Formats: sequence, structure tokens, C-alpha cells
Amino acid sequence: MRERPDMETFSSKDMALKAQKKILSQMATKSVVQMFIDDTSSEILDELYRVSKEYTGNRSESQKVVKDLIKVVVKIAVLFRHNRFNEEELKLAQNFQKKLHQGAMTAISFHEVDFTFDKAVMSAILKESRDMLLKLVNTHLTPKSHGRINHVFNHYADPELLTQLYNPSGPLKPHLTKICNGLNKLLEDGTL
Repeated sequence: MRERPDMETFSSKDMALKAQKKILSQMATKSVVQMFIDDTSSEILDELYRVSKEYTGNRSESQKVVKDLIKVVVKIAVLFRHNRFNEEELKLAQNFQKKLHQGAMTAISFHEVDFTFDKAVMSAILKESRDMLLKLVNTHLTPKSHGRINHVFNHYADPELLTQLYNPSGPLKPHLTKICNGLNKLLEDGTL
């Protein structure tokens, strides 16, 4: 019996990875998230949900944005755990992590120093992060996952949302404070 040509490229490891990504994307629940996301990050995600909900007034859209974010984070964690990134992609991942670090530092600085907020700067950092992440996962995730990345970053990079979030007397200020406290903790822990 001759082996079929398409069987030569079969890999149980690849199949397991695909299955794991598929299952995890369908199970973006708190228990699954806790395997990949620490408590502080989870608290930040909760606050991002609240910001989105108060800003849009749309509960289901806000849940979708955060669920998309969680799915992307989990899938990227699975890719890292399975050593799927090549040398060039690992360098890009390091640059992405630096950009996230810069974004966190900028977000905290804008929060702590009154009247320094610049929506163009914050929006640009988020859009640059989005573009770096899309490049990183380009060959690893499906177009649907790319759409999730765009959905999340475009939502939170919205200059109007950012303006309301950083309004010193606005209703989103308590959420921003909690987000920045969480970011500070992640920076201090070396997680971010």
C-alpha cells in the first residue's frame, strides 16, 4: 500500500495544536482564561469590559470585544507554549512586548500627570501594537483571528473612547485608575 502524498506532511503535533486552539477559542471562560491569564490581567480585562460597556452602552458588543481579546491572548500563549515562532517572529514578539510596555507606561503617565493626555499618541501606540501583532501571527492564525485583533485594537484605539476614558471628571475615571493600578503591578512584577 502506497502512502498518499498529503499524508507525508501530516503531524499529530500540528493536529493537536490546531485542536487545542479551536477548543480554547470556543471556551473563553474564566476557568480556561485563568490557565493563561493571571489575576491582575483578569482584573484589567474586567475594567476594559466596564469601560467598553459604559462607552458604547452595548453589553453584548462589550462582551464580544473582551472575548475576542481573551481568545487572541490564549491563542498566542498556545503558540508560544508550542514554540511555533521562528527566530524572526521571536524578535517581532520582543518588539511587540516593548511596544506594550511603552503603551502601559504612557497610559499610566497620562493618568498620573493631569493635562498630559494626548489621544493621538495613545491611539498611535495601540495601532502600532495592532500592526505588530498582526504581522507576528500572520501565518499562525486564521483571518477570523486577525479580524478579532483588528476588532479589539480598533475599539480601544478609538480617539473618542480614549478622550472619555482620560476625562479627569468623567464617569470612566475610576475604571482608568484600576486599569493603571493593574498595569503598574504588571510592570513591577516584570510581567509586562
